[in-house]
Amino acid sequence: MTWISLAAVFFIVWWVMLFLSLPVGLRTQDDENNVVLGTTSSAPRGPHMLRAVVRATLLTAAVVAVFYVVTRVLGYSFDDIPRIVPDF
Repeated sequence: MTWISLAAVFFIVWWVMLFLSLPVGLRTQDDENNVVLGTTSSAPRGPHMLRAVVRATLLTAAVVAVFYVVTRVLGYSFDDIPRIVPDF
């Protein structure tokens, strides 16, 4: 796997992890009982994107590291799935 392929995998996994980590720890205005006039009660209480981006980056680094170890160090690929999963 070239570094370009690894960067592409990182980019795709990062977006998935970002959308998974967005609602984690989100406090809404309704939770705080402080709804600003002109906004919905489900709007976020304050900015939380930096925490979500950092969380997504750390999770992605862990997932891509496991992917790299499984594919490069252990030598597994998608062709090995029939040999890993037993027949039922």
